[in-house]
Amino acid sequence: MFNKVLIANRGEIALRIQRACRELGVATVAIHSEADADARYVRLADQAICIGPAAPGRSYLNRSAILLAAHASGAQAVHPGYGFLSENAEFAEQVGEAGLTFIGPDPAAIRTMGDKVAAKRAMRAAGVPCVPGPDSALPDDPAEIARIAHDIGYPVIVKAAGGGGGRGMRVVHDPEKLLDAVTVTREEARRAFGKPELYIEKFLEHPRHVEIQVLCDAHGNALWLGSRDCSLQRRHQKVIEEAPAPGIDAELIRQVGERCADACRQIGYRGAGTFEFLFENGQFFFIEMNTRLQVEHPVTEATTGIDIVREQIRVAQGHALDLHQDAIRTSGHALECRINAEDPFSFVPCPGRVTVWEQPGGNGVRVDSHMSSGAVVPPYYDSLIAKVITFGATRDEAFARMRVALSEMRVEGVSTNLPLHRAMLDDAAFRAGAVDIHHLERWLAKGKEHDADR
Repeated sequence: MFNKVLIANRGEIALRIQRACRELGVATVAIHSEADADARYVRLADQAICIGPAAPGRSYLNRSAILLAAHASGAQAVHPGYGFLSENAEFAEQVGEAGLTFIGPDPAAIRTMGDKVAAKRAMRAAGVPCVPGPDSALPDDPAEIARIAHDIGYPVIVKAAGGGGGRGMRVVHDPEKLLDAVTVTREEARRAFGKPELYIEKFLEHPRHVEIQVLCDAHGNALWLGSRDCSLQRRHQKVIEEAPAPGIDAELIRQVGERCADACRQIGYRGAGTFEFLFENGQFFFIEMNTRLQVEHPVTEATTGIDIVREQIRVAQGHALDLHQDAIRTSGHALECRINAEDPFSFVPCPGRVTVWEQPGGNGVRVDSHMSSGAVVPPYYDSLIAKVITFGATRDEAFARMRVALSEMRVEGVSTNLPLHRAMLDDAAFRAGAVDIHHLERWLAKGKEHDADR
């Protein structure tokens, strides 16, 4: 058991974790960089410790400074949030060696699922459907690489085994371009992730991005909490998410969800996690597991009524989940729009001081944000400044509420992507559901062509 948590993160997720801790009667310690000294979550924490300058490598990624802050504050546990060190097995190990509780899975599970080849192997063993391709790293022999790609069938995608965030991958449509793609991706993987291992699999051309949320304890209980659709994305970065995934047979989702829960039991997974799939032609194909809290967790909370962050903390305290799969019901529909401080169509970040901040409200509206009038958006970190979530009895009602919420939201002083979100809500294909992961980029390209013609 612990009664004080150090939150090793920043922004809206730091405030979200802080609120969950306070509801449980757990004290919080906010670490922050010099750039975030005046942030709202820093002011609201029970304790606040500056751990370094603005650069992430010298603050939020500085493991020694974070552990020193934990000991100095008397914190007994560390919540990593998402991003930064949340999926770093070495950090999780260091937290445990320091006598602290890591609020997340154990290092072995992080390592297994963080290596895409090992994860694919584990999922196949658990009966989780995977994208066609071998569950082993690519060999060095060019002839063998060519044979593997030929057996899979073009197009194929070459990926870094330790990759993520849309980096370390190349799509190959022609055999003559394969070896060059392997060479470039291997070097990118070595530089970006510290390991050159690659794997190869079938490239699905028009898939949707569908997720299954899981929640597990240390007592053998593993639950799945419904589905999410995160297909509206640009350069592998999600823009709008929703739950449940529209237009997919509920029985098919149940079957895949049960296999995800079984996989968690087999690897001894603990805490919250997300299985990510590509969905095409009525079939699920596993691509990776995120061993942490997801940015889009609020849409699952809205449709299940389960506070995922609260359960994360309770599980880390050693409690068994007091939930049972048969009692979990998903009802209604939820949408989440990620509001970023960036140009809405070029996506260039727009740091600066927020001069006006007016949040929406009303039935079925939730805003997760650490911002307020006068707050500064620093140039050193991700540009996410808010998540607007709406919930309705139906998908149409969730859309209607989101349209009203976005019309009410007012941000001045920095540019935001609010105009993009408002436009997407009126997009006929998105309104109909079941758009593929390339839809937003096609939509943006058509807009540029239209502008060029004028």
